[in-house]
This record gives sequence, C-alpha cells and structure tokens, in this order.
Amino acid sequence: MKRQTAAAAFGCNTYSYTLSRTAEDCLAHLASMGFSEFELMMVPGHLWPPDTTAAARKALRRRIDRLGVHVVALNTPTVDMNVAGLAAETRRYTLDLLHGIVELAGDLGVPGVVIGPGKANPLLQAPKERLTDHFLAALDELCPRAKKVGTALWVENLPFAFLPKIGELMDVLDTYGSPDVGIVWDAANSHFAHEDLGQSLRRCRERLQLVHLSDTNRWRYRHDAVGLGTVPFAEIPPVLMGIGYNKRTILEVISDDADRDIVASAQRLAAEGFTVPVSKGKRARTAKA
Repeated sequence: MKRQTAAAAFGCNTYSYTLSRTAEDCLAHLASMGFSEFELMMVPGHLWPPDTTAAARKALRRRIDRLGVHVVALNTPTVDMNVAGLAAETRRYTLDLLHGIVELAGDLGVPGVVIGPGKANPLLQAPKERLTDHFLAALDELCPRAKKVGTALWVENLPFAFLPKIGELMDVLDTYGSPDVGIVWDAANSHFAHEDLGQSLRRCRERLQLVHLSDTNRWRYRHDAVGLGTVPFAEIPPVLMGIGYNKRTILEVISDDADRDIVASAQRLAAEGFTVPVSKGKRARTAKA
C-alpha cells in the first residue's frame, strides 16, 4: 500500500509549467509527484484550443484516462482577454476564444471553465453598470453552449477585475439568477483584496465549485509558495468544513522552482489542517509527507 503523500490532498494548477511543458507532459510529470486532480491553463504551447486538433483532443483524453487522473477545470488567460472590454471587437475576440475553450472542455469531459468577469481601465473606469451589462451578455452567450457540451462556467474572484470582491460578484450573479454559473474562490485574491476569508467563503458557498490556494501579501500581488506571504491559511479549513465543501483544493503556486515549491506548499497546508477529501460518513485524514 502506497504511503499517503501531502500531494494527495490537493489538486494542482499547471500555471508554472505553461512555458516549459505541454499539458500532456505536465500531467504525467505532476501525476508522478502524487497529484491526481488538475486545472489546466490555456496558454499557446501548453494547451490552446485553436492549435488542438480533433485527433489531439482524443489523444489527450485517452492520456488522462490512462494516467488515472481527473481534470476538474480549464482556466482562461484573463490577462489577455476581457469580456467587459469597452470595444466590441475586444469582447468578440474574447468570446470567440472562450467558445473554443468551452468546446475543448466538452471534448475532454472537464466539468468547469474558469473565467473572469472582465476588467476596467484602472485610470478611468467606465460605469459599473455598463461593464456589468457586458459581463452578463457574455454569460448569456456562453452558458447555453457550456451546458450543451457538458461543462459549466465558473467565475473567479480577481482583484484586478471590475468586480474584485466576492460580495459584489455574488450580487451580480444572484441578480442574473442562473444556478448554472459557479464560483472559483481564490485565497490569495481574496486576501489581496483585503477581505475576511471566512466571510468571503461563506458568501459564495451556494455557488462554490473550486478553491485556489497560493500565498501573497497585501502590497504586492503574488501567487507564491505557501509561507512567503501573509494569507492566514489556518482560517480556511474550518470554514470549508462548515459550509460543506468536500473537494480537493487546487494549488495555484507560480514559481521558477515549481516542483519544490508546490510540494512544500502541500506539506505546509497539510500541517495547517487541509485534509484529503473523503466520502460522506468517512473521517478525513490529514495528509502526511
């Protein structure tokens, strides 16, 4: 019987490997480190829908099955895309790319596509109502397609978005009304936005689909290894337990020495009380390195 590793308690985002490995190679590499759940970043050269043929999609899905792993989400390049852009051409370009990512998620059997609500000009922000209209128009277009191909849209709290905090993001989604739109809650993003982590998590519990973990301080935005910032990680596990979240949290550590820092982060978080998710009725175990 294999010894339980800290990695088993977590999923892993592939951000750190997007410039050095293809998604297929990255999955095999991270699986060898003990991870079994993944969030794949959409970056040319790593995994990019316009460059991924039908044959390549089938091959990647077979590879995922052979590895015995699960891809829980595809994450979009929100720095390069903007569903709330003031120019219709920017929004159209973004939506066309998102359609491709949604289609890829359907082809790979991936449950969710992570998107942002859009960004505003930081020097002269357009009225929030106008940006909100663009965001909701994007949901109107993308949600039916996502449902048709068997995936869903999950919106992430992003401190550089025009809706940077969970409360205002949830208010917009609650007004929109569709139960099909989920939330990806990012601990570093919430901390950088000066939120109370517990309040933020509880506010989005009805839509919560995924949790991202990495470290940052509050004066320079980072997604560092756990221990390099000021995120109060010990506050998170009891809240997750209290709201009934029983999925693997996703490590989204961005590092030049990703293998070392991702494993070290898993070990630190295991010591903070993050556990291997278990079926209802079974007692969770803290992962040991």
